[in-house]
Amino acid sequence: MKSSRLLIFTLVSVAAGLFAALLVLSLVSDPDPRPNPNIARSTNSGVQSGPASYASAVQAATPSVVNIYTSKVTFERRTTIFDDPVFQRFFGDRFAFQPEEKRQTSLGSGVIINDQGFILTNHHVIKGADEIRVVLANGDTFAAEIAGTDPDTDLAVIKSEQTNLPAITVGDSQHLRVGDVVLAIGNPFGVGQTVTMGIVSATGRNQLGINTFENFIQTDAAINPGNSGGALINAYGELVGINTAIFSKTGGSDGIGFAIPVALAKGVMDQILKQGRVVRGWLGIAGQDITPELAEAFSLPDMRGGVLVSGVLEGGPADQAGIEPGDIITRIDNRVPGSVFDILSIISALPPGTKIEVRGLRGNKSIKLEAVVSERPKIQMNDG
Repeated sequence: MKSSRLLIFTLVSVAAGLFAALLVLSLVSDPDPRPNPNIARSTNSGVQSGPASYASAVQAATPSVVNIYTSKVTFERRTTIFDDPVFQRFFGDRFAFQPEEKRQTSLGSGVIINDQGFILTNHHVIKGADEIRVVLANGDTFAAEIAGTDPDTDLAVIKSEQTNLPAITVGDSQHLRVGDVVLAIGNPFGVGQTVTMGIVSATGRNQLGINTFENFIQTDAAINPGNSGGALINAYGELVGINTAIFSKTGGSDGIGFAIPVALAKGVMDQILKQGRVVRGWLGIAGQDITPELAEAFSLPDMRGGVLVSGVLEGGPADQAGIEPGDIITRIDNRVPGSVFDILSIISALPPGTKIEVRGLRGNKSIKLEAVVSERPKIQMNDG
């Protein structure tokens, strides 16, 4: 019995010793479990591991984000005693008011896109400006002038008198996923360059009534007045959007901000630099999305796509092709438009002069028409 008890005790002691040794070995030899702040993109799987700190991303991007200060001359009416009805009754308008000249200033942000001094910003930041001042992150200040604007997307390109500027690295906005970390860089309320962090809340936001062409990245990164035209970057310091607008009841950030995808912004910029303006295709129609209620009212078959033509501009491409109000467009070439936004996007991307095949329904009959896309005029119908 004694030898049996001794054997059990020995086995237990050995096991305990081995466990203690393994525990000590584990504590000594395990690598630091904290992620590397400078972690690179993961290449082992489709899921990217984000860094523990975004300081490297911010450090890479902030030199390329500028503060923009604009000013313009406005004229305001100054109320005087001569505006009094009693005075005017006796003296008429011989002492008519003289407008008072004032200089109105505003602020925003911009992003240096190349080392030649071209900067992307919002159209509303520089609209009407007769003087533009650009302030770099290091405090250097330069004058700039407008190279071109595109009010339909609220984008503009300005040219600094200074070259060899630090251009930002352009990222991929087309593969952003909801939940990806993003950072907004700008000059909110004129306090100076500021960085806020959030995630991609949604992609492809449209029909918000902000711009004619909308395909916004929605984010909860704080965007405030003064951030307009600034950068939305990913966790690696790459530009993925141009901050543009917010939904807010207070005028400040309520966690619903919108940025123009860099893929769209760069396409606009390339056209401006190449030809001084943006050229888009146009069909000359107004339309309505087909809702279940609309489908029932028109006794339409079950449809996964299609747009009801509610108006056709006389003499426009659609009119010349024979498209009529009440027609339902179900296909443009090989693409099925699911909404008015889809038609607008499809047609605007086509060069003027492009021939397209339009298929649809007129009453209970199928139609197939050929249209020639024209250049989108400055004043146009709201859909295509």
